[in-house]
Amino acid sequence: MKVVIALGSNVGDTNSHLHHAIDELSKHIEVTAVSSFYKTAPVGGPVQDDFLNAVLVGQSEMDPLDLLVEMQEIEAMAGRTREIHWGPRTLDLDMISFGDHEIHEPHLEIPHPRAHERAFVLEPWLEIDPEAELIGHGFIRDLLTGLKR
Repeated sequence: MKVVIALGSNVGDTNSHLHHAIDELSKHIEVTAVSSFYKTAPVGGPVQDDFLNAVLVGQSEMDPLDLLVEMQEIEAMAGRTREIHWGPRTLDLDMISFGDHEIHEPHLEIPHPRAHERAFVLEPWLEIDPEAELIGHGFIRDLLTGLKR
């Protein structure tokens, strides 16, 4: 199943955090593409440093909830804490889509409920998958164009 994961970091050695996360994710999924790293301003939350963001596309045979647990363990290994909502973080991993699944669980919403309004997700995703679609929202290229108006 095709999985799209957004990565972000704005605390510590952000470049290393993202590279380490990609290495760790590759132990659980077959990574097929990783975008460039993008420096972006934080969206929401308290005043904080800019983020380094990327998007990874891969193939997974895991159950999405099991993959989410692995992603949260990778975040914890990077020192991620969840003290301030949308606050600074060493590592943030968000599952954006998982095949054509729509999931509405307390800890997992697929597709990600705000991905369609976040250029820091759409731009790197478009870089590595120009024909990508976000279920219920349309083509990534059209969503990104709409944001840039």
